[in-house]
Amino acid sequence: MATAAATDHIAPGLTLTPQGGDTLLLSLSGDWQLRTGLPTSAQVDQQLGSNPAAKRLKFDAGKLGHWDSGLLAFLVGVQDLCKTRGLSLDAGNLPEGADRLLKLAVAVPERQGAQRTGKRVDFLTLIGREAIAAGRSAGEMVEFLGMAVQTFGKLMIGRARYRRSDLVDIIYECGAAALPIVALISFLVGLILAFVGAIQLQQFGAQIYVADLVGIAMAREMGALMTAIIMSGRTGAAFAAQLGTMQVNEEIDALSTFGLSSMEFLVLPRMIALIVMMPLLCIFADLMGILGGALVGVGMLHLSLTSYVNETLNGVGLMDFAVGIFKSSVFGVLVAVSGCLRGIQCGRSASAVGLAATSAVVTGIVFIIVTDGIFAVITAALGI
Repeated sequence: MATAAATDHIAPGLTLTPQGGDTLLLSLSGDWQLRTGLPTSAQVDQQLGSNPAAKRLKFDAGKLGHWDSGLLAFLVGVQDLCKTRGLSLDAGNLPEGADRLLKLAVAVPERQGAQRTGKRVDFLTLIGREAIAAGRSAGEMVEFLGMAVQTFGKLMIGRARYRRSDLVDIIYECGAAALPIVALISFLVGLILAFVGAIQLQQFGAQIYVADLVGIAMAREMGALMTAIIMSGRTGAAFAAQLGTMQVNEEIDALSTFGLSSMEFLVLPRMIALIVMMPLLCIFADLMGILGGALVGVGMLHLSLTSYVNETLNGVGLMDFAVGIFKSSVFGVLVAVSGCLRGIQCGRSASAVGLAATSAVVTGIVFIIVTDGIFAVITAALGI
């Protein structure tokens, strides 16, 4: 029956033709029902644009078939269009029911304030709202840090509860699984540093000092910084997505119901994993960056590998490595806190998980850059 009804349906159509003088005849044909696509008043507006001299619009419903409220919506749109263009409207031979409904639709004026309009917010109000939101966010961040420190305190006295198997899995994901991307980025960074240094140092015949430049830059700064940024985009976002998904599925609420602390059960293993693995990844990144610089020194500057290695050993001290490794530990805490914080704060929808992951990356990178600047000032003041 449904197939037969669909076969009997006649597609709706409209034509706009001049009818002598300043009158346009709008002919409706076919079935005007919502179950199929209907012409719109915008199509009539386009055709009226080519007849600027018209003063009157008249309906012709001689070929109109079945119709429902879709026809009425179209008629109301055409009526509004005629008001805008200053045309008089003639109902012509519209069905009696459609004509009555069209008159009824405009008989009662719209109640004032019934239509929703966008509320404009002034500049000072916007600044105030953003300031309050920033203050609230900072407060939540401090509260989370306090809870993290408290959880570490429980770990030190052996009262923190978490699954060791989860910790092992997270350590693997944060460490061994991240080696390829850390190796690639660090190698390229060392390569780029060597290229930039070689162009300048070659002018003075001091190309051997490319080894010092790359070694010191990687050991003190770039190794820790690039590793932290990679881990923020890779692992911090993954932490936020994992915890955010658990928040959406109400698994974190279930843990609380069973008396398990989400800070101990979920956040603590992730923080331990990054604190342990970040220094190791930093050392690996330092070596890969130095290897990239050696490739440029040997291949482009025609230095022997032995002289490059000896110059690196002479120029880079243990303190340089120590500074970078210490910074990487701090960066690991920041990445873990950013990822876990945004994951715990995630909303209850699927889109909120994506926002939490994005926010974790942004928060982590901002924290890393600000902290790195603080480290630069402190080490310069201490003469390290």
